[in-house]
Amino acid sequence: MKTVLTIAGSDTSAGAGIQQDLKTITAMSLYGLTVPTALTAQNTLGVQRVMPVPQDMLRAQIDSIFDDIRVDAVKIGMIPDLDSARVVTEALRGKDLPVVYDPVMISTSGHPLMREDCLEYVIGELFPLCTLVTPNLPETEAILARLGKSGNSCEGAGEFFVRHFGTAFLLKGGHAEGEIVRDILFDTQGQIHEFTSERIHTSNLHGTGCTLSSAIACGLAQGLGLPESVKRGKALVNKAITAAKNLSIGSGNGPMIVFSAD
Repeated sequence: MKTVLTIAGSDTSAGAGIQQDLKTITAMSLYGLTVPTALTAQNTLGVQRVMPVPQDMLRAQIDSIFDDIRVDAVKIGMIPDLDSARVVTEALRGKDLPVVYDPVMISTSGHPLMREDCLEYVIGELFPLCTLVTPNLPETEAILARLGKSGNSCEGAGEFFVRHFGTAFLLKGGHAEGEIVRDILFDTQGQIHEFTSERIHTSNLHGTGCTLSSAIACGLAQGLGLPESVKRGKALVNKAITAAKNLSIGSGNGPMIVFSAD
């Protein structure tokens, strides 16, 4: 059975983070392994508190997995601080397996989830180790600003990222206006793949990035190429949003419902 390791924050409301990753991996019929980077106190209204896992414990968790279990792909989510970023980067350096990184920087409610020194480190050290990085528009703008390239178009940003890091990028367009959601994959062979879908109007969108990146990691673990993995991931996310369109859990940004990918 293929496995996917998720290295991410824990979400008490279970709509995002390692809880949502594990639901997604299971829905894709793979076996999920989990390494929490941080404990959070959060609900559908937002994030109230974040407590990073101590770096020695974080490294022990990762080593424990790799010492015993074959890992077919890794999904990375929330990295709360510089110490955590260094541990994750060094633990994965030299590993020959697909790595999908969803660079969680700010929560949907606006709570910062990554410090500036951590952002600088992951851009310089972790991005080049990844197979795919999946920033949304605000995250794309933050990365561009850190690199002194503010103002680039989406196409210009994607092409610049691939050249700069030698890594594929999926620039997600869910934060843009309009009735069509446009995500663009820039791969390391210079190919550009566009994925569009109709916008589903709902407040239950918590965990979309976690779900998509985990689903893509599942495809890569199964030996699929990036375009097919993204296509399957997008289909799963749209299905999950539709299933939860009228769901009532909490009074804020509610979760999606991830069922079987079939």
